[in-house]
Amino acid sequence: MKKNGYQHSSVNSSIDSNSRNGNFYAIGLSYQKADAEIRGHFSIPDQAQNDILQRAKEDGIPSLSVISTCNRTELYGFAQHPYQLIKILCDFTQGTVEEFEKVAYVYKGMEAVSHLFHVGTGLDSQILGDFEIISQLRNGLKRSKKMGLLNPYMERLGNAVIRASRRIKNETEISSGATSVSFAAVQYILNHMPSISEKNILLFGIGKIGRNTCENLIKHTRNEHITLINRTKVKAEKVGGKFHLVVKDYANIKPEITQTDVLIVATGAQSPTISKELLSLKKPLLILDLSIPKNVSNNVTENEFVTLVHLDELSTTTDKTLAHRESQIPKAKTIIEEVKADFKSWSEHRKHAPTIKALKLKLSEIKLGEIENQRRKFNNFNEEQAEALSDRIIQKITTHFANHLKDESISTEESVELIQKVFRIKDSSS
Repeated sequence: MKKNGYQHSSVNSSIDSNSRNGNFYAIGLSYQKADAEIRGHFSIPDQAQNDILQRAKEDGIPSLSVISTCNRTELYGFAQHPYQLIKILCDFTQGTVEEFEKVAYVYKGMEAVSHLFHVGTGLDSQILGDFEIISQLRNGLKRSKKMGLLNPYMERLGNAVIRASRRIKNETEISSGATSVSFAAVQYILNHMPSISEKNILLFGIGKIGRNTCENLIKHTRNEHITLINRTKVKAEKVGGKFHLVVKDYANIKPEITQTDVLIVATGAQSPTISKELLSLKKPLLILDLSIPKNVSNNVTENEFVTLVHLDELSTTTDKTLAHRESQIPKAKTIIEEVKADFKSWSEHRKHAPTIKALKLKLSEIKLGEIENQRRKFNNFNEEQAEALSDRIIQKITTHFANHLKDESISTEESVELIQKVFRIKDSSS
């Protein structure tokens, strides 16, 4: 069904679906429907992620985690209605609800769980098998836990996704070859720039993508004319020293651009860092913008010497390894289903745990009453032996009931209701 224009899952999963904490949702947008400009509107810097979590805490949202990469922005959490999460996202980004509705997705319950598994294992990445997303997920969960916004359900789910990702990396070849935006950038250069080893390359920005791009440049181009520039020169010098590269001051960026053949922009600014005003060109310049939001203004194309390529175009880069990686998808999905089944089993058991616990307490009350009764009847009554025997019987009874509730062929709701009625147990989860 449709809710406010965005696609909303109609599947009402049994997982925590009636919990007072609300339902588990995944809301967001990705490269699949949102172009780079729109993704830039919803990009969330680190500080804004902290602000979102703080707002969620103030709004009474019990558990929430944030992912913001060049390819997607997503919120995972519990809410009474997904609009609670959508509003928080829009309040702390440049995006609007109307814009979100046009390109977004909203998943609920097990559909949200499945989506997170596909995202975290690289199956939903713009470049198949790009596992950089898992570190983003791990960092997001750590941030949420630090702020007291990670409940046991989401912590267990996050660990399950991380485990599935690790297994897919180790048990399949879906990550064979380099599979990332940084590698795609280098692949593009190799395919479109003749005699690349003789060209001047300028890398502007040495965050994670910048560092990875630098490593791939050195590994695949054998170019000895790579220059680094970063607003914070100390960071550039650290990377430059590691790879024996030239580092220049940010103040020199304009003359450096004039001398270069390839400019790679991997800055993390919220607005363009490269515009036509910085270009005084006398020869062709290939500019690759690896940033979200876009850090290269479109006005650079007004210069006749410029060819501008954004990361969305890089994702179409194909090589022989891509077909092989695609052949590994069925194996990866099998692993996901195995890990997901374990998580679902844990979740179902956890959902019925209050009823089993209440049953155990009720049986223990009956045990104590009967032991007291038998103590009064018999002078030589062995209370210790009776305690041990009764506890074993109670454990076996509760285990039988627990296994019964796990049986997918029966109605667990009716069974729980019957147990509560027969043993006069109150619903402790309400």
